[in-house]
Amino acid sequence: MRYIAAPWREPYVRNVEQTKGCIFCRARRLKDDKRGYVLYRGAHSFILLNKFPYLPGHLMVAPYKHIASFEQSRKELSDEISDLLKMGLDILKKNYRPHGFNLGMNLGKSAGAGIADHFHFHLIPRWTGDSNFMPIVGRTRVVIEDLDTTYARLCPLFRKKTRKR
Repeated sequence: MRYIAAPWREPYVRNVEQTKGCIFCRARRLKDDKRGYVLYRGAHSFILLNKFPYLPGHLMVAPYKHIASFEQSRKELSDEISDLLKMGLDILKKNYRPHGFNLGMNLGKSAGAGIADHFHFHLIPRWTGDSNFMPIVGRTRVVIEDLDTTYARLCPLFRKKTRKR
């Protein structure tokens, strides 16, 4: 058996990194987008990298407002989130060339939401054969690209979108 080192996954797997408060509210307040892995800021919501991605390019779109209920969000917020999801799809398609995508949200703890009180969407590029035995047997995912590389690769593409607004 071959062993693959993925030390950046340890805090997540061991649940060592217990952070206080909401990760989305914390990222929203950060002045340093790179530190928060924030790729794009809209008027009501923003795009950021998932700190513990399933695959390279795993994006999240979240509102600035700390709200659990998507269906009670204002139209301008849900419309902007839809636009940001389309933007993310477009950029990932052109830059990562995935074979498909998983796009969705988990509403409530019982539905798998890790952060149930601040709704957010996941946008995950997928490739044929990208799943393997590691998540089942080793309770670890092996990601071929670290977050800093993903951020450096995607940030300029999202910045171009900011200038076109």
